[in-house]
Amino acid sequence: MTIKSANRENNKLTVNVEVEKEVFEAGIVKAYQKNRKYIAVPGFRKGKAPRKMIENLYGEQVFHTDAVEEIFPDVYKEAVTEQGWHTVGQPSVTDMNVREDKSLELTIEVALYPEVELGQYKGIEAVKPAYTVTDEEVEAELDRKANEVSRIVTVDRPAQKGDTVVIDYKGLKNGKAFEGGSAEGYELRLGSNSFIPGFEEQLEGVSAGEEKDLNLSFPENYHAKELAGAPVVFQVKVHEVKETQVPAKDDELAKDVSEFDTLEELRADLRKQIETRKDEDATRSFESAVLEKAAEGAKLELPAAMIEEEVNTELENFDYQLRSQGMSLEQYSKMLGGDLSGFRSSIRPSAEKQVRLRVVLTAVAEAEGLEPSEEELNEEYAKLAEQYKMDVDKIKTIVPAQEITTDLKVRKARELIVSQAVPTAPAAPAAEE
Repeated sequence: MTIKSANRENNKLTVNVEVEKEVFEAGIVKAYQKNRKYIAVPGFRKGKAPRKMIENLYGEQVFHTDAVEEIFPDVYKEAVTEQGWHTVGQPSVTDMNVREDKSLELTIEVALYPEVELGQYKGIEAVKPAYTVTDEEVEAELDRKANEVSRIVTVDRPAQKGDTVVIDYKGLKNGKAFEGGSAEGYELRLGSNSFIPGFEEQLEGVSAGEEKDLNLSFPENYHAKELAGAPVVFQVKVHEVKETQVPAKDDELAKDVSEFDTLEELRADLRKQIETRKDEDATRSFESAVLEKAAEGAKLELPAAMIEEEVNTELENFDYQLRSQGMSLEQYSKMLGGDLSGFRSSIRPSAEKQVRLRVVLTAVAEAEGLEPSEEELNEEYAKLAEQYKMDVDKIKTIVPAQEITTDLKVRKARELIVSQAVPTAPAAPAAEE
């Protein structure tokens, strides 16, 4: 094979190669052997017709496209990969020409990894949000703790907001029961807004043993079109009224929900926990702003192939999560009122930001000579082995060292940029006139 020309324009590589007739002929033979069983030739059983008979009947070029597919991996490796070009995405053959001497001329196009001109990435200034922990936040956390150990007990009184009622109900539209409108022994917390407007409110004041008809209308925008805006009657029978008893906020509560003996000790610990969370949130916000500035300050042009690859990866990961919950990506898209192509479009901007940041971080790592040690590489393999409950040697056969090396370099670049960034205070709010 001979490389006749190789041209880079922006992020696209165009390579023109000449393939010897012997190599092309070998590809044609493979294509013939693979496809002959599918080709009908009068007078021959499928798979038995000689190659020349097929070429005479369908044209000499009948196997050319498949022949190119057969030889392409080796041609591409020699013409592009072994030349040191850093490509992304899938290559394509944009032109093919069979010469009179039966040699082959191919034009190959493929996207190239972008060239990066780094901007400022050291000493970047970004706002680190300020925060305070209020007494109200501490009390809300304390209330949550108390609710965790609350008890639900049956009471002999009319139901009120916040209570749980155990009910049978049947929904009727024009006197006939409708699908999904009935249940027995249902536990409903009044005030939870689980049912259509008016349902829970009309049950306030009922007692165990009572029956009540609720005259309601479904909302105009209700998801089931046959019920949207429709007047209905719910026949309800109340079996039980329960109230939630929340323990008092005292030293006994502190002993029940923590390792502390007094309420004040628990309050102090909750304040510390809230402060830690807020500090972590502020740090993440600061780091995100710093990295975004570093990415925006660089000059580069991202190939569409890299963005599409990231979109596909994000979709695959999200689809996996959805399927573990019994839902497909298509169903999720429809639930949002769109389709899969619309969902792809919606995540493309964030995917582009992720790719841009990773490319810039990789360039910083190269500029700074950031290389992981053998020890760091082995530690990463050990973490993966523990995560997936597999032997380290097995993990090494699955995950290439180059992939982990690249990830570690990106991580080191991220740490370098953040460590040298300068946090600034938020701007003071404008004074009211």
